[in-house]
Amino acid sequence: MSDVPRLRPSFDRVLALIRAAGPLGVVGISAVVGIAVAVLVLWAQPRVEHPPDPLVQIPRAVRVTTSAPPPTALVVHVAGAVVRPGLVESLEGARVSDVIADAGGLRADADPGRLNLAERVFDGSRIYVMALGELPPPAPLAASGGAAAGSTAAVLSGVPLDLNTATEAQLDVLPGVGPATAAAIVAHRSRNGPFASVDALADVRGIGPAKLEALRPLVRV
Repeated sequence: MSDVPRLRPSFDRVLALIRAAGPLGVVGISAVVGIAVAVLVLWAQPRVEHPPDPLVQIPRAVRVTTSAPPPTALVVHVAGAVVRPGLVESLEGARVSDVIADAGGLRADADPGRLNLAERVFDGSRIYVMALGELPPPAPLAASGGAAAGSTAAVLSGVPLDLNTATEAQLDVLPGVGPATAAAIVAHRSRNGPFASVDALADVRGIGPAKLEALRPLVRV
């Protein structure tokens, strides 16, 4: 109660100021008081916490793995100056050097310089490895008669095969010439016309210098 006498003069002074201010002063003071009350009300209200924005989930990249088909199995006849002549099983994409290794490798008297060791082999092909100083061997007999058997007979009798009239089946029985090389010879002949010489075989895909020399005594134009 001791503070009441002190506040009284201050309150009387405020009332005196309001009376002295007149109507406009009363309006201004009322506006200030209203603003102060509004601020106090807003400050006293509880704050609303807004939840944080959800994180954007970025989908992970899915790794798709594809398995390559297994390589095709091949059966190749390897003959001549190898350790284990006979049928050799290999895989698609194999080369002459691969099937020779599968046949036990070269004999000491083999002449690999007459082969294209980097040439790819095909299913059913025949690789003949000549010995040093050996003449080209006769072509193997065909499994059935017809044109292939006739060309084999011609090779065995010493009659060279005409490159410009031979069929794929006839060319296929020549040593070192499989179905793919025989087809390449016929395709080259159809595209470029008749062979002018035996040396023109060097322009056929799959025929290198060694194979050309092996075929030279067996073919003609």
